[in-house]
Amino acid sequence: MNIEYVGRHVELNDRIRDFAEEKLAKVMKFLDEPVEIHLALEREKHRHLADLHVSHRFGVLKAREEHDDLFDALNLAVDKMEKQARRERKKFLDRRRRAGRPEPASEWPVDVVERASLGAGGSPRIVKSSALSIKPMTLDEAALQLEVSSNDFIVFRDAGNQRVSVLYKRRDANYGLISPEA
Repeated sequence: MNIEYVGRHVELNDRIRDFAEEKLAKVMKFLDEPVEIHLALEREKHRHLADLHVSHRFGVLKAREEHDDLFDALNLAVDKMEKQARRERKKFLDRRRRAGRPEPASEWPVDVVERASLGAGGSPRIVKSSALSIKPMTLDEAALQLEVSSNDFIVFRDAGNQRVSVLYKRRDANYGLISPEA
């Protein structure tokens, strides 16, 4: 971590430097080396400005704060910088995790049909299509079939009323039933 201090109408003493280094250590845990920090402290009449630029491996972070007290202005700027660094680190990790995931389409069987939907470019599209055999069975038989199945649902024709229904596994380990209106 290399810190460059600039003081405009402000005397940069060891107390200010130690305070800045202590506060910037919080930001450093979110950034990868090499890091270049440019800290400009300025006094204009009754207000103090803290201008902070951090250049790191993946980009630049900037924060500028003003307050009546120099230490408060510096503290606010470092807090803003820490939020930016935390947000940027989270984005980086999310992108990295997503890149490591296998593409779901590669695990599907050959009979998968991919079709783009008719809507705009950002709308959902059909990425998997499969044919199901709908067998007539009672609700109890469908529940037994669902227990031995690797799927989370089963589509069946209700033996009592001959209507197509769907029985599915819920997150609370119970079953849900979707059936058409009478």
